[in-house]
Amino acid sequence: MTQPLFLCHPRCSTCAKARTWMTEHGIAYTERDIRTDNPTVAELTQWHAVSGLPIRRFFNTSGQLYRSMGLKDRLSAMSDEDAIALLATDGMLVKRPLLIIADDSGAPGTVLVGFRQNEWETALL
Repeated sequence: MTQPLFLCHPRCSTCAKARTWMTEHGIAYTERDIRTDNPTVAELTQWHAVSGLPIRRFFNTSGQLYRSMGLKDRLSAMSDEDAIALLATDGMLVKRPLLIIADDSGAPGTVLVGFRQNEWETALL
């Protein structure tokens, strides 16, 4: 089984909780800094499709950049493609942590946005 891809910001307290939880449960993962290696349009498009979530769930709504850009009011008028293109410009716009769990073929099979312990338990344990 391929290790899940854990996209996080090193100083994010929620990411730290998720990292600790995975370590305590013996879950190996590949970590990627969302700030220095932000997701691409292709990755975000695929992850959004796999997740089944509305695109707005991929935005870090509590982030300074989100607020300074006035995205709360602008998102509803954006297409999913425009929103994904915007997310790909800066990893700090993306909700974190993101956990991408590959299926048997190596393609993303499960995408978890944010750390909700019960969702992570269901997906990983």
